Amino acid sequence: MKFRKCLVVIAAMATLAVATPARAETLADALTYAYNHSGLLDQNRALLRAADEDVAQAVARTMPVISWAANASISSPRAAGADLIAATARISGQLTIYDSGAGQLAIEAQKELVLGTRQALRGIEQRILLDAVSAYMRVRADSEFVALRQSNVRVITQEFRAAKDRFDVGEVTRTDVAMAEARLASARSLLASAQGSLARSAETYRNAVGRSPNGLRPAQPAPVSKTIADAKAYAVRNHPSVLEVQHSVSAAELNIRRGEAAFRPIVTLDGQFGIDQDGNIGRQIGVNVSGPIYAGGALSSQVRQLMARRDAARSQMHIVRHSLEQQVGNAYSFLDVARASSEAINQQIRAARVAFRGVREEATLGARTTIDVLNAEQELLNAQADLIAAQSDEVIASYQVLSTMGLLTAAHLRLPVQLYDPAAYYNLVKDAPTIKSDQGQALDRVLRAIGQ
Repeated sequence: MKFRKCLVVIAAMATLAVATPARAETLADALTYAYNHSGLLDQNRALLRAADEDVAQAVARTMPVISWAANASISSPRAAGADLIAATARISGQLTIYDSGAGQLAIEAQKELVLGTRQALRGIEQRILLDAVSAYMRVRADSEFVALRQSNVRVITQEFRAAKDRFDVGEVTRTDVAMAEARLASARSLLASAQGSLARSAETYRNAVGRSPNGLRPAQPAPVSKTIADAKAYAVRNHPSVLEVQHSVSAAELNIRRGEAAFRPIVTLDGQFGIDQDGNIGRQIGVNVSGPIYAGGALSSQVRQLMARRDAARSQMHIVRHSLEQQVGNAYSFLDVARASSEAINQQIRAARVAFRGVREEATLGARTTIDVLNAEQELLNAQADLIAAQSDEVIASYQVLSTMGLLTAAHLRLPVQLYDPAAYYNLVKDAPTIKSDQGQALDRVLRAIGQ
């Protein structure tokens, strides 16, 4: 029902988008579109549902197993007094009464793997949102680069015309005109390159967000208030990569106990009810006790193998923690560099703008050459381009900090989306409902809605 309501809301939003004029998009809009558009999120949600089913299957193995069988045969030649056709039908059932806790350990191990898969889904969500931030800022930066190159072409065109006019009256040489012409050709080439970069950034944005960029608004860096030490401590406790490995270690520990339980006996209750072609009814019920005596060392090998996998998972946790601390430090470093660069470049732009205006004024008085003007203009252009890149890097780095801490999620960013509840499907399947039960029919409706 919630899924159908979501479809109605999405359809209404699509209709509204067609009926109203397009508006400029914000970074929050792009993140919202990316969250709703991502096929990678859908894929990993399906993998999570598959992991949920592993729990249901582990639960089912602890429940009674009831099956039926029927057979019929014709004997030729028929023995004296025997029926021509012999037929039987029977129902049999089996219930594990005691297995040293192996069945429950299997359930608990699968639950840990489900929790780990949920954390993997969180990691995918962070990756998708960070890709959207990067794509958004690249389009913004490339758009500003194009505007800057266009302005540069206009300015150099004016300088070229001025050089030609001054050449006509004998104030400058043909060399000055040629230099201005060469610089104009270079500016046009750089403009074409910037336009190509913008086209590629737009394609990247379309892939990450699910739609073409539309007048993207300036974006502010994400608020980052923690120190590096606090951020590292938070990351190693809360990042989905750490939590995923922790659940893997827990599952490995439980699997070792399952392997050890295989050495102990299993007690099952067996029953059978049958009838033949003559209506004769047979009933049988009994208790079966079994256990290993010698298996060629296979059971011991399996336990050692499970221990090795547990040790590998523990080592992976160590690796992930150190890697996260490094990533947090790198993200803060990139952020600090971008902030410092922005401040320094702003001062550089102010000085370069004053210098450019002064050199251009001096050139009109004959105290400067055309190449002096072009060089001053190029210095101002380079500074402006560096500022655009630094501001873009600052925004991306701030969201990278959130990502390394495990906070780059739709819930933390308060995006206006319908958040995916990873426990909803699990709660429907955790008790292994049959297809004919009310819960099983509810599951069937959910799956049909997801497939639409």
